Amino acid sequence: MTIVQNGRTRRKGPDMQEAITRVMIVDDHPMVAEGIQSILESYDDIAVVGAVSGGRDAIAQAEALAPDVILMDLNMPDVGGLSATEIILERRPETRVLILSMHDSPEYISTALSHGAMGYVLKDVQPEEIKTAIDAVMQGQQYLCTGAAGSLSPRGDGAGREALTGREQTILLELAQGKSNKEVAGALDISVRTVETHRKNIKRKLGISSTAGLTRYALEHGVLQGTGRGI
Repeated sequence: MTIVQNGRTRRKGPDMQEAITRVMIVDDHPMVAEGIQSILESYDDIAVVGAVSGGRDAIAQAEALAPDVILMDLNMPDVGGLSATEIILERRPETRVLILSMHDSPEYISTALSHGAMGYVLKDVQPEEIKTAIDAVMQGQQYLCTGAAGSLSPRGDGAGREALTGREQTILLELAQGKSNKEVAGALDISVRTVETHRKNIKRKLGISSTAGLTRYALEHGVLQGTGRGI
């Protein structure tokens, strides 16, 4: 884990202060994280205050470093980006989370937004678009890169179905990876009974009666993309 400490403001002229946006990068691929950090450090109004390789470290460092914006990958070996986003925003609702991912599944994008992320940027965008996205979310605006916005065009396959809540989508992701109710409860720091209740609601909303059915739904709708088990 690389931590680069920087101040909140930078001197600009004898009597003026330039606001600095504090950014933390969360990605388990060192070359990706280093490349993004190099891009962002070329801007005078951005300070990369930390770069971590997993969701668990992201949760801890978000409290320690108090970043304004977190660039969050989705697929990580310990705590995934969706769960980390939810936990971080519960503890630090003022933080802006910007998902930076290679996956353009519409279900994944909408799920990320429902978990509180303020934007979604694909990793193949031009470098300057990452800066544009950071500026947008700092102004309180939602930001979707062109590829992500295009993936969210209206579709009719889910018409009439009751939507899953953000928490239900998180639990669906955990269950679809084969985790037991107890394992999901431990990962999300909730009770087993709460997981059981959410599980029943998910099955009811999706019209699914078995765990195998939940896994099949997750595969068919791209929920497992980025977890190492997707198509």
